[in-house]
Amino acid sequence: MGRVTSRRRASHLIDGTVTERPETLVVEEPLEIRVNGTPLSVTMRTPGSDVELAQGFLLTEGVIAHRDDVLTVRYCRGVEGEDGTNTYNVLDVTLRPGVPTPEVDVTRNFYTTSSCGVCGKASIDAVRLTSRHSPGDDPSTVTAAALTAMPTQLRSAQKVFASTGGLHGAALFGVDGTALAVREDVGRHNAVDKVIGWALEANRVPLGGTVLLVSGRASFELTQKAVMAGIPVLAAVSAPSSLAVDLATQSGLTLVAFLRGESMNVYSRADRILR
Repeated sequence: MGRVTSRRRASHLIDGTVTERPETLVVEEPLEIRVNGTPLSVTMRTPGSDVELAQGFLLTEGVIAHRDDVLTVRYCRGVEGEDGTNTYNVLDVTLRPGVPTPEVDVTRNFYTTSSCGVCGKASIDAVRLTSRHSPGDDPSTVTAAALTAMPTQLRSAQKVFASTGGLHGAALFGVDGTALAVREDVGRHNAVDKVIGWALEANRVPLGGTVLLVSGRASFELTQKAVMAGIPVLAAVSAPSSLAVDLATQSGLTLVAFLRGESMNVYSRADRILR
């Protein structure tokens, strides 16, 4: 498998003095995802949890709905490294008979680009029509105290971030505040796909009674992924986008942002947050 970190030399300048020293950097490499042997998407990711990443991506893009929709996931012979060995950068997912193979290229911006030049409503409608695990009817609630404790738990579990400072994090919690899964990646969408892929492997989709916490902002894309997985609460330590709020409102998702210290903003379905 590929390495998660790599060492590079850098010039460090402080108070007019320059010193040369090695730095630990996060690794970024392409992963090509194939479905039934056909190339479908290429994403730049941090190696690790690739099977979770591929399955989470396929679920959140509406290609699959359950773990049983996948027969096998295996690495293919892709681009070879300098020593002629497999780089493990090509992954092929074989779907069970009866699950349609996508007829179009699925990209990271599939829903967004499908409405390019039209309006944000088309993007939201695309998610609504494709989602099979809508969170709108989920009766779960979570206390404000449990929510405010989650960012610290996420940060303490981000081991690679601690050494590189260059990774996004995503964590799945029970509404009681119990951490279920934490994943890191150079791409925020990849980190979320890895967490959702973990849940798919554990047959926990739809993810009722959970909170998805992301270390950055709440974009439309990440909100889409939460809706597609049936997650009732999405929390972010940074800001949301306007389209993310619109999608959360129409989908019945509780969207929390600026989750810092003891404060937060709740943009939709505030009834799920107990004081």
